[in-house]
Amino acid sequence: MLTSVFRLLRIVFTVVRFRLDVFIPFGLLPWYIRYTLGAVCAIGRKRAQQNRGERLRLALESLGPIFVKFGQILSTRRDLLDDDIADELAKLQDKVPAFPGHVAQAIIERDLKAPVSELFAKFSATPLASASIAQVHTATLHSGEEVVVKVIRPHIEKTISKDISLLYTLAHLVANMSADGRRLRPVEVVTDYEYTILDELDLAKEAGNTGLLQRNFTHSDLLYVPQVYWDFSHRNVMVMERISGIPVADIAALNKANVDMKCLAERGVEIFFTQVFSHSFFHADMHPGNIFVDVSNPKKPKYIAIDCAIMGSLDDADKSYLARNLLAFFQRDYRLVAELHVESGWVPKGTPVHAFESAIRSVCEPMFAKPLKDISFGQVLIGLFQTARRFNMEVQPQLVLLEKTLLNIEGLGRQLYPDLDLWVTAKPFLEKWMSEQMGPKRVMEEVRKQAPQWAGQLPQIPNLIYTALSQMSHQEERMQAQTQAIEQLSKELQKGRKNTPFRLLGILSLASAWMVTDPESLEHLQTADIASLGLFLVGLYLLVLKP
Repeated sequence: MLTSVFRLLRIVFTVVRFRLDVFIPFGLLPWYIRYTLGAVCAIGRKRAQQNRGERLRLALESLGPIFVKFGQILSTRRDLLDDDIADELAKLQDKVPAFPGHVAQAIIERDLKAPVSELFAKFSATPLASASIAQVHTATLHSGEEVVVKVIRPHIEKTISKDISLLYTLAHLVANMSADGRRLRPVEVVTDYEYTILDELDLAKEAGNTGLLQRNFTHSDLLYVPQVYWDFSHRNVMVMERISGIPVADIAALNKANVDMKCLAERGVEIFFTQVFSHSFFHADMHPGNIFVDVSNPKKPKYIAIDCAIMGSLDDADKSYLARNLLAFFQRDYRLVAELHVESGWVPKGTPVHAFESAIRSVCEPMFAKPLKDISFGQVLIGLFQTARRFNMEVQPQLVLLEKTLLNIEGLGRQLYPDLDLWVTAKPFLEKWMSEQMGPKRVMEEVRKQAPQWAGQLPQIPNLIYTALSQMSHQEERMQAQTQAIEQLSKELQKGRKNTPFRLLGILSLASAWMVTDPESLEHLQTADIASLGLFLVGLYLLVLKP
């Protein structure tokens, strides 16, 4: 807790130091907070004259990797940011201050347990690029292949642990402040983010992710994933093929190479939907610093993806829900959108569907009345989110990565080709996927998937059938015994003997014993139920021995 307090104080100090008060909506704050912040921030008036985008970038860099990640996401949203801010935040993609080369070399030698001179024919101590979590050096293997060596920043785990602790503190505060805070499920979101960013610290996992993504696109002309050299990869070090391509954010270089920008933008959307719906495994950190373009065929440019540390996946239920929702949006079927939200449990079951439908229509309908270049899908999501607050809609942590990636894709697509119609590009893909899920091809795939399990269970079927028939036979015997007991009871009732009450009690005892005891247990008295045996003996005495 004390660590979180100190970290929070550092954030406040950073806000003051870099005069980030220009980004705070003072009009929405209580008067006492307004005046307090105004007085404190007056300390840095001289710094306030500097470029506000540069101040924001420097502040995020000083706060560490989690805040740098936040800036990377923001940098792709030029439709939401002014150019001066977007230009500065774009520098966070691969221009984070580097740590010394000799430190990187020491980490490599410690993890791979050999001197750099033995591992590589050549190694450059000057980093090729530096990011929030790791930095990259160029090298050459003794076999002649050009490679890049990725090295985790020293002591980064301790810094991230402090930031995560602070985020949990803030999440609990938000959750306890209001119903809106609880609806956002901030603690679950932080937990999901913690899992993601800790995975990013393990380069062995990143290597595994890279290998899987590479297999998924082995025969594709849409995306190339560089090869991993497994013998040189470890938790803090990863060695992979050095690629050659133009950074996707270098629009001038792409235009100079006569790249078909419309095709490039559409292929980016297709890659995203292929990963999500066909592979159920998608690159969830697709900011421009991780994407390059192979321009050897400028009319059909091919993407190159690196940094597979953060990957996302959806189960079949999430994919089906997402596809049906998007198609309903495309078809302007807002009632279906509302029903899907209720059906999935995102909003309470008692939500009035017609009212929710009307609210969704008011947000989405204007989207189809203007060209896409004048509309932001991100703004539509924000509008939907704000509208759904009235219906107690909850944020779904399992879709946070997907939402972030989709926003990145839209921001990147707009940079490449402002007239990109995201809907027209995605709709045919989704319709094809839905038809495949419901057609005979899907049935055959499911049969093929389940066949090994069925084959393993096949030898057990005769035993299962025998057991079922045996149980049915025993059940029939028990029913017959109960029927006989009831018939005997009826006969005794019709006799007017003076000892009828005793015989009646005996018959009832015998009947009860038969009803609660498995007949097989009478063949093995040591396993018979004690209560049932007692009833049987009492009934026998009253019925046979009692005069």
